[in-house]
Amino acid sequence: MLICLFLLTAGYLLASFTEIGLIFNDILLLTASFALIGIITAVIFTAGLKKGPEARTMYLMVATTLKLLLEMVLALVWFLIVKKTYTASVLLFFVLYLAISLYSIFFILNTLKSKPL
Repeated sequence: MLICLFLLTAGYLLASFTEIGLIFNDILLLTASFALIGIITAVIFTAGLKKGPEARTMYLMVATTLKLLLEMVLALVWFLIVKKTYTASVLLFFVLYLAISLYSIFFILNTLKSKPL
Protein backbone atom coordinates (compact mmCIF):
# COMPACT_ATOMS: atom_id res chain seq x y z
CA MET A 1 0.00 0.00 0.00
CA LEU A 2 2.42 2.56 -1.26
CA ILE A 3 -0.44 5.00 -1.76
CA CYS A 4 -1.21 4.89 1.98
CA LEU A 5 2.39 5.71 2.84
CA PHE A 6 2.25 8.64 0.41
CA LEU A 7 -1.05 9.83 1.92
CA LEU A 8 0.32 9.61 5.45
CA THR A 9 3.45 11.53 4.50
CA ALA A 10 1.45 14.23 2.75
CA GLY A 11 -0.95 14.43 5.70
CA TYR A 12 1.88 14.76 8.18
CA LEU A 13 3.46 17.55 6.16
CA LEU A 14 0.12 19.35 5.85
CA ALA A 15 -0.63 18.98 9.55
CA SER A 16 2.85 20.14 10.57
CA PHE A 17 3.62 23.00 8.25
CA THR A 18 0.26 24.59 7.43
CA GLU A 19 -2.53 26.26 9.32
CA ILE A 20 -5.26 24.03 7.87
CA GLY A 21 -6.21 22.54 11.21
CA LEU A 22 -5.68 18.87 10.44
CA ILE A 23 -4.88 16.51 13.28
CA PHE A 24 -2.37 13.80 12.37
CA ASN A 25 -4.19 11.20 14.49
CA ASP A 26 -7.30 11.76 12.35
CA ILE A 27 -5.24 11.31 9.20
CA LEU A 28 -3.68 8.14 10.56
CA LEU A 29 -6.98 6.65 11.70
CA LEU A 30 -8.84 7.39 8.47
CA THR A 31 -6.00 6.21 6.24
CA ALA A 32 -5.73 2.96 8.18
CA SER A 33 -9.50 2.44 8.01
CA PHE A 34 -9.70 3.06 4.28
CA ALA A 35 -6.61 0.89 3.70
CA LEU A 36 -8.22 -1.97 5.62
CA ILE A 37 -11.39 -1.64 3.56
CA GLY A 38 -9.32 -1.61 0.36
CA ILE A 39 -7.38 -4.70 1.42
CA ILE A 40 -10.59 -6.58 2.25
CA THR A 41 -11.98 -5.65 -1.17
CA ALA A 42 -8.80 -6.75 -2.95
CA VAL A 43 -8.67 -10.07 -1.09
CA ILE A 44 -12.28 -10.90 -1.98
CA PHE A 45 -11.75 -9.85 -5.58
CA THR A 46 -8.53 -11.85 -6.05
CA ALA A 47 -10.15 -14.89 -4.42
CA GLY A 48 -12.84 -14.67 -7.08
CA LEU A 49 -10.25 -14.66 -9.87
CA LYS A 50 -9.33 -18.23 -8.97
CA LYS A 51 -12.92 -19.40 -9.50
CA GLY A 52 -14.93 -19.95 -12.65
CA PRO A 53 -16.35 -17.14 -14.80
CA GLU A 54 -19.74 -17.17 -13.05
CA ALA A 55 -18.14 -16.98 -9.63
CA ARG A 56 -15.82 -14.16 -10.71
CA THR A 57 -18.78 -11.92 -11.40
CA MET A 58 -20.32 -12.72 -8.04
CA TYR A 59 -17.06 -12.11 -6.17
CA LEU A 60 -16.62 -8.78 -7.97
CA MET A 61 -20.12 -7.69 -7.00
CA VAL A 62 -19.65 -8.85 -3.40
CA ALA A 63 -16.31 -7.04 -3.14
CA THR A 64 -17.64 -3.73 -4.44
CA THR A 65 -20.85 -3.95 -2.41
CA LEU A 66 -18.96 -4.78 0.77
CA LYS A 67 -16.58 -1.88 0.08
CA LEU A 68 -19.52 0.50 -0.29
CA LEU A 69 -21.20 -0.77 2.89
CA LEU A 70 -18.02 -0.62 4.97
CA GLU A 71 -17.33 2.92 3.78
CA MET A 72 -20.89 3.94 4.67
CA VAL A 73 -20.45 2.47 8.16
CA LEU A 74 -17.13 4.29 8.48
CA ALA A 75 -18.81 7.56 7.45
CA LEU A 76 -21.60 6.96 9.96
CA VAL A 77 -19.15 6.29 12.77
CA TRP A 78 -16.83 9.15 11.81
CA PHE A 79 -19.46 11.86 11.46
CA LEU A 80 -22.24 10.85 13.84
CA ILE A 81 -20.62 8.89 16.65
CA VAL A 82 -17.14 10.45 16.84
CA LYS A 83 -18.57 13.85 15.78
CA LYS A 84 -15.72 14.86 13.50
CA THR A 85 -17.75 17.43 11.58
CA TYR A 86 -15.34 20.34 11.30
CA THR A 87 -14.49 21.37 7.74
CA ALA A 88 -10.95 19.98 7.64
CA SER A 89 -12.15 16.59 8.86
CA VAL A 90 -14.95 16.38 6.30
CA LEU A 91 -12.55 17.31 3.49
CA LEU A 92 -9.99 14.82 4.76
CA PHE A 93 -12.59 12.05 4.80
CA PHE A 94 -13.71 12.64 1.23
CA VAL A 95 -10.19 13.13 -0.16
CA LEU A 96 -9.10 9.82 1.36
CA TYR A 97 -12.31 8.17 0.17
CA LEU A 98 -11.64 9.37 -3.35
CA ALA A 99 -7.98 8.34 -3.31
CA ILE A 100 -8.58 4.81 -2.03
CA SER A 101 -11.66 4.33 -4.22
CA LEU A 102 -9.77 5.35 -7.36
CA TYR A 103 -6.92 3.03 -6.43
CA SER A 104 -9.38 0.15 -5.95
CA ILE A 105 -11.11 0.88 -9.26
CA PHE A 106 -7.80 0.99 -11.16
CA PHE A 107 -6.70 -2.24 -9.46
CA ILE A 108 -9.91 -4.02 -10.48
CA LEU A 109 -9.90 -2.65 -14.04
CA ASN A 110 -6.24 -3.50 -14.66
CA THR A 111 -6.80 -7.02 -13.34
CA LEU A 112 -9.87 -7.46 -15.52
CA LYS A 113 -7.86 -6.46 -18.61
CA SER A 114 -5.75 -9.57 -18.25
CA LYS A 115 -8.53 -11.85 -16.91
CA PRO A 116 -11.93 -10.81 -18.26
CA LEU A 117 -15.11 -11.94 -16.60
